[in-house]
Amino acid sequence: MTMTNVSPFTQEDNAILDRILESRRSVRLFAPDVPSKEHILKIIRAGLLAPYAAQAVSGQDFRQFFVFQKGSPKLAELAALAKRHVKRMAEQLYKELAANPSLKEKGTGFVKRLEQLEETGVPGIGTAPYFIVVAERRGIPPAEQQSLAHCLENMWLKATALGLGFQLVSVTAQMGQDSEFCSVLGIPHGEFGTNGCAIGYPVERLPPVERPDASAVTKWID
Repeated sequence: MTMTNVSPFTQEDNAILDRILESRRSVRLFAPDVPSKEHILKIIRAGLLAPYAAQAVSGQDFRQFFVFQKGSPKLAELAALAKRHVKRMAEQLYKELAANPSLKEKGTGFVKRLEQLEETGVPGIGTAPYFIVVAERRGIPPAEQQSLAHCLENMWLKATALGLGFQLVSVTAQMGQDSEFCSVLGIPHGEFGTNGCAIGYPVERLPPVERPDASAVTKWID
């Protein structure tokens, strides 16, 4: 008897996974309640299990996690760095729009959004009980951002399974190039790519995500 077609998981296991996948949503409003450190470590464990560019990097320190709790002085420092960073992004984008008028229609709205963030702060950094930065070691060829995407998706799904809200903080990817940011994390500047997320209990439960039927967007190529 061959075991090739025998799955180690039951139909019930698959139904639970489907429900978690369908329930994954971006949460932007967090309750003040602080999740347990045990839950955060489970989410980090899920991130560690995500794929990484094993052919590009070596060693056990290919991925590191930095957890900041709301109200901490270091988190306030990161929030200030993030505001300065979006200001630089806005200034750079203004220059690009001036040099290429064809981009003006597409880019003006984003510039205004960056200017707003410069005033109000970056959502997710200090607006949730936890802000988590993930650092992925750079290798050759560079694949750190792809690996970070896998990592954060695993964390997102585990947070969903634990009943927690999750928000990507994508500006963290650009902040990884900032020497002050790397100094706060205690990692060598230029050796890691970064990204981040906010985690906490959602103020409200959002409905499951809606997507088209898989058959409607799939072409079978012979």
